[in-house]
Amino acid sequence: MFKRILVPTDGSDVIRRATETAIGLAKTLGAEIHTISVKEPFPYGALAELQPTPPQAFFDMQESNAMRHVQAVEAACRDAGVPCQGATVDAVHPWEAIVEYAAENGCDLLVMGSHGRSGFSALLLGSETQDVLAHAKVPVLVIRQ
Repeated sequence: MFKRILVPTDGSDVIRRATETAIGLAKTLGAEIHTISVKEPFPYGALAELQPTPPQAFFDMQESNAMRHVQAVEAACRDAGVPCQGATVDAVHPWEAIVEYAAENGCDLLVMGSHGRSGFSALLLGSETQDVLAHAKVPVLVIRQ
């Protein structure tokens, strides 16, 4: 059924729950897990003046945080005996990187976490999961907090 499951990660508690679900599915189906963490670009332009961190320090911090998130998923997979491939990617919009990675790597299921915001807070905060749902060409399993 599903052979490559993509679990995007930002290190949050809801992602840990999504990771546990994905690992359980992968074990049952004999699938492998792919995990990515999306790094933000440096806010060049008018906002750059407000950024207290120099560009290289910002990039280093982004890479370090992203790798920590990916390594946490890889460790959980390793502990469960599930094959896992991890990567960090740069993108302005995380949902685009997630959809693109899934297509380029033959992922046939996405397992994502959602904070379950609704109403005005969802409108203000937006939702990467919602954007992935709107653009993904493969099934998306959403784990709500």
